[in-house]
Amino acid sequence: MPGYEDGQVTNQTGRITDLWVNAWITLLIVGAITWGLMIWCVVVYRKRKGDERLPVQLRYHVPLEIMYVVLPFLMVGVFFYYTARDMAEIEDVSQTPDVTVQVIGKQWSWDFNYVDDDVHEAGVHAEDIGSGSAEATLPTLYLPVDERVEIVLDSRDVIHSFWVPAFLYKKDMIPWHTNKFQIIPEREGTYAGKCAELCGA
Repeated sequence: MPGYEDGQVTNQTGRITDLWVNAWITLLIVGAITWGLMIWCVVVYRKRKGDERLPVQLRYHVPLEIMYVVLPFLMVGVFFYYTARDMAEIEDVSQTPDVTVQVIGKQWSWDFNYVDDDVHEAGVHAEDIGSGSAEATLPTLYLPVDERVEIVLDSRDVIHSFWVPAFLYKKDMIPWHTNKFQIIPEREGTYAGKCAELCGA
């Protein structure tokens, strides 16, 4: 997965990767069992030449019906538990950050305000969207390694979504509503950021 080939990019990418991979492994196992049972039924209970009898019919099989109800509830409950546990950890902003950066989304760029140092970088509104010149006008967000960073998200106009694919995380930026999250970058590098909404930033 992005950001986790040779180590974590942030303190959260390992947790997100584990949740994603383990969920897929579980779903593949459940899918294999389900498809295996379906294929087994098709093969074993297929109509044979010269055999006009109906297969044995199961009716009002209470233990089987209970299993059909209980197993899906258990599976959903397990998925919910691990997802809620990891989301609570990922979304936790109760700790005091070392650095605070306000990110403002706008059409068609970003503003980065380094609150603690009173440094402000305003992105130039890109006009020629889709060309190489548009990328040159976008600002660069600088984050320190091994320090807790709080990203404060605001929007100047429409809904945006702050997304750094290597972080395996994105969060919406909604007008008149402030969102925030905290990360600890753990590896130096250059990581492309994107807007995951149809806004153009």
